[in-house]
Amino acid sequence: MPVNKSKAAFRTIAEVAEELGIATHVLRFWETKFDQIKPMKRSGGRRYYRPDDVEVIKTIQHYLYDKRYTIEGVQKLFKHKGVKNLVGEEIQKDFFEVPEIEPDAPTLELITSLQQQLTNMKEELSKALENSKK
Repeated sequence: MPVNKSKAAFRTIAEVAEELGIATHVLRFWETKFDQIKPMKRSGGRRYYRPDDVEVIKTIQHYLYDKRYTIEGVQKLFKHKGVKNLVGEEIQKDFFEVPEIEPDAPTLELITSLQQQLTNMKEELSKALENSKK
């Protein structure tokens, strides 16, 4: 039974599978083959698909089932033409863009300090392991 949700609502794997008429294991398999499908995962590994994920999945389904492409063919198509060009304007502009973040001075200092602490711990553990073998 379809659930009435807004277009912007996140959907579970069962809801997406039912909406598209495909099995949940197929969606999980497609996730391994297409980096463009990025559902959020909550505790227990429960998947929540964003509207953009659903649009990408619909596009994959269209090329695989209707146009009879292979998985490799769809992957090449995504690579050469771009997902945004194939999915259309429905997809959010920032969905596939990773924002560049410039850390401020205190954050950069903290990161540097943590890296040094981890390096020191690694050295101490290596020494301890070496001594335990003697």
